[in-house]
Amino acid sequence: MKIANRDGGLSRRRLLKLGAGAVAAAHGLTGLPGLLADEPGTTATAATAESLAAVFHASLTPAQREAICFPWDYVHPKFGLLRTRVANNWNATKPSVAGTFYTPDQQRLIREIFESLIRPDWHARFDKQLEDDAGGFGHHQSVALLGEPGSGKFQFLLTGRHMTLRCDGDSAEHLAFGGPIFYGHDTGTFNEDAGHSGNVFWSQAVAANGIYTILDGRQRDLALVAKLPPENAIAFQGGSGPKPNEPSGIPITELSADQRVELERVLGILLEPFRGSDQAEARNCLAQQGGLEACRLAFYSEDDTGNDGVWDCWRLEGPSFVWHYRGAPHVHVWVNIADTPAIATNA
Repeated sequence: MKIANRDGGLSRRRLLKLGAGAVAAAHGLTGLPGLLADEPGTTATAATAESLAAVFHASLTPAQREAICFPWDYVHPKFGLLRTRVANNWNATKPSVAGTFYTPDQQRLIREIFESLIRPDWHARFDKQLEDDAGGFGHHQSVALLGEPGSGKFQFLLTGRHMTLRCDGDSAEHLAFGGPIFYGHDTGTFNEDAGHSGNVFWSQAVAANGIYTILDGRQRDLALVAKLPPENAIAFQGGSGPKPNEPSGIPITELSADQRVELERVLGILLEPFRGSDQAEARNCLAQQGGLEACRLAFYSEDDTGNDGVWDCWRLEGPSFVWHYRGAPHVHVWVNIADTPAIATNA
């Protein structure tokens, strides 16, 4: 089954017309009725991922709620605290988005929530990733809802192969993206001579490697680390930083002004796929811990595809900022960002 990518507007209106006013009143979502604007001269209010998630939540039957809805602080017997769980290949709940568990309107709502989290010019690239990794959007993907809309503690969680995405409307205080996220892509082959065979996230590694090319010899010695840390080791190290004598990359304070400008450009490329509010929150969290100047950048000689010095694996890390890029044998990217290292995440 293919879930429609672009025809969700009409079906969304059909669903909202069944009770959007009641949903808005119940959850304090005053913008939702504007989504119903069909008449000439009326103005529709732009939907956010959170407002759409609230409508989706309200549309669920009791049986659906029992399967996918959990308390805000629910501790899963296998996964731990669900609202901060992240992994490269997992399902938070059993029902598949593309299966028969959800109605077609609910499936389209889930798709629209997903599209609201990703910038429009990245939708096609994420769709290619999903097609290559999972047979398309909704296949081998599942949804969980934590807490209640309008309560100040609510999260929509989308999981599957090479995807952990969430939206929370700032319910998860101090955390960017609502908590740790994951994205990745496996095209089946990984050859740098062929541009990594169309991997949609390889451009991020190209940009990061551009930093390495403008480092001098001493800086490269600091930046290049032999052994990779475990890719899912993204817990915050805090202000103390790495352990003594533990190579962890070059402190950004060791970069020149022009090199820092280039690193800021790379940060923009990393954030580019995601909606503006999440980008802004990630930057604010980074600023609260001292900005890029409080971070370190490491390139890893381990798992260098083709042994060509184009580093497939690298990591940008601060007191409560981790962007870990593993590029071999295919792309895995782990992201964990907060405004203070005191925040504990299930990462």
